[in-house]
Amino acid sequence: MTSTRISSESPVIRNSSTVSDLIRRSAGRFPTDTALEFGDRTWTYAELDSAVTAVARELVCLGVTKGDRVAAYGKNSDLFVLLYLGCARAGFIHVPVNYQLKNDELDYILSNSGAEIVFSDSDLMSAVASTPTGAEARVIDFADLVPVATAEEIAPADIAEFSVDDTDVAQLLYTSGTTSAPKGAVMTHRALLHEYLSSLMSLDFAATDRAVHALPLYHSAQMHVFLLPLLSIGAHNIIVPAPVPEQLLAIFEEREINSFFAAPTVWVALANSPDLETRNLDSLHKAYYGASIMPGPILERLRQRLPQLGFYNCFGQSELGPLCTVLRPEEHDDHPGSAGRPVMFVETRVVDAGGDEVGPGEEGEILYRSPQLCEGYWNRPEATAEAFDNGWFHSGDLVKVDEEGFVEVVDRVKDVINTGGVLVASRQVEDAVFELPQVAEVAVVGIADEKWIEAVAAFVVLKDGHPPLSAEEVIGHVKSRLAGFKVPKRVEFVAELPKNSAGKILKRSLRQA
Repeated sequence: MTSTRISSESPVIRNSSTVSDLIRRSAGRFPTDTALEFGDRTWTYAELDSAVTAVARELVCLGVTKGDRVAAYGKNSDLFVLLYLGCARAGFIHVPVNYQLKNDELDYILSNSGAEIVFSDSDLMSAVASTPTGAEARVIDFADLVPVATAEEIAPADIAEFSVDDTDVAQLLYTSGTTSAPKGAVMTHRALLHEYLSSLMSLDFAATDRAVHALPLYHSAQMHVFLLPLLSIGAHNIIVPAPVPEQLLAIFEEREINSFFAAPTVWVALANSPDLETRNLDSLHKAYYGASIMPGPILERLRQRLPQLGFYNCFGQSELGPLCTVLRPEEHDDHPGSAGRPVMFVETRVVDAGGDEVGPGEEGEILYRSPQLCEGYWNRPEATAEAFDNGWFHSGDLVKVDEEGFVEVVDRVKDVINTGGVLVASRQVEDAVFELPQVAEVAVVGIADEKWIEAVAAFVVLKDGHPPLSAEEVIGHVKSRLAGFKVPKRVEFVAELPKNSAGKILKRSLRQA
């Protein structure tokens, strides 16, 4: 056998893989296929790869160095995606920020992350500048990336031009803060790549998919469970600014969309839209949802109208990129209300308050161990120490797991209502209220009470065009379904429930109401 000696003058070979490498490889396989559309701009895979390189070089010219944080504060667009991928290619840390945050909430993330450059939509730049940290940062209009990304001559990047390893940090994913201040989950390229592969294996993506992306791209689900995995295999992706039901249904029909993800609140709006009955949606075959359980009546209505539609329930947390479990279409009938089973790269344990594993069907907190898992929380060592235990991440989710491994989410541990010393799972009460035909949405929380410490309270949104509903009727119905201690002590009718841009109900706001 002849051995080959590598000389000291041989080029350095990088064997690790990064997020932006996925785009480079897709460009090699599908150079002329459409990768991305937004408004009047369309990018082939070759054009997208060149644009990513151009953005990476522009960031270097702006003085960004490896490990620096670059904040993205904008609504859905192709430019939002290009900035993320440009940061990934150059070795910078992307910090997506909820564009609805203002004042102290916005300043907290900018300050905690240490971002010195902020890319913002032009109509949001004043919000950045009005914060103490934003006033000191360099704020750049996303629109300034258009001439950079669309330049006619963009030389391809040599593999040695940017020094990035899969163990480098790619992104700080700030949790939604529905129960506490947001925490920045430190996501490496390696963690995100494992999450992308879990998504590909569990969600039946294909290069022939035509997908619409309507939920906010700053949110980990839309970006990391759907857009990036689909880009990695050559699918056709259309980004829209927001999930407007009538506009979505028109796009589904006109562009023959076959794949769509949304929070249940969006699917509820689609199911209630008159256009659902008139649009030709035969092309739509894959329906994904997450953030909460799909109401049974809504799921049944959509199935009756679109019998070809397969539903996937996606459950997870930002700290894991975020996909953790999936309930597939063929599993919905036998496991209604389940969040499915763990994805390829996720292991789970369910433990009681003492840390001991519980048996099948018993309630406990679900813990995760995974190469998808974040490295900890940025600048939050105490929170990191509290959440991580010998390689296992404490999720804060209360679940039951059956003998087949299917996970049923009971509630957030911190959202369980402790009324008079007895624990009540809010979702169980919500399901009972949802049985009333007049109810469009409901959220159940615990509110401070002099007698019970926490009292069960239901916040209800009514459907238009239905007979009125009284608080007494809601209480009576729940009483007929559940034990007396689970019956709401207070029922309040509201025009809408507070939600973040991903459609997650902000129960913290309701507790403070």
